[in-house]
Amino acid sequence: MNFLGHAYLSFNHTEILVGNMISDCIKGRAQYNYPEGIQKGIRLHRDIDAFTDSHPATKAAQEVFRPHYRLYSAPLADVAFDYFLANDPETFDDQGLLHFSHNTYSTIDAFGAQLPPRFAQLFTYMKRDNWLYRYRTLEGIGNSLRGLMYRASMPDDGEHAGYLLQQHQPVLQQCFNEFFPDVKKFAKGRLTELLG
Repeated sequence: MNFLGHAYLSFNHTEILVGNMISDCIKGRAQYNYPEGIQKGIRLHRDIDAFTDSHPATKAAQEVFRPHYRLYSAPLADVAFDYFLANDPETFDDQGLLHFSHNTYSTIDAFGAQLPPRFAQLFTYMKRDNWLYRYRTLEGIGNSLRGLMYRASMPDDGEHAGYLLQQHQPVLQQCFNEFFPDVKKFAKGRLTELLG
């Protein structure tokens, strides 16, 4: 899952959300510099990633991108899944996603002083350009794919990844449909364990 997925799978728990969102910018023992609730969000993020990487539907989605992008097929599939989550009528309608996006930004803003610098910089653009909401459009998800290629210092600008998403949309949609109920159930169970 990418940013929208991790935000949604925080299930409206404030510190869990913050930890879940910043986890990729926290290395090693640095997680212990944060309050316990944020630490649990970091752990939840990592457990979700491990579950995602091992799921057969995720592996199938990665095959759409693998011939052209090889090692980057996994993060590209994660971004693609955010597009399908943003457009999932059982999860969000248009106004619901907009409301969820603004609530997510407000929650993270309240922890501004605790955000790791790399995430704080990225979050400036996420909030300004409303990434979470814009994932529901092909243009918005295309921008995210290009951003991923830029952050990975790839010479590819991500245009082809956007083309692959559109060309293989039915296959990727089916992969998402098989994967998302499983990851949602897993994340709920793991969060219950973490919260004790």
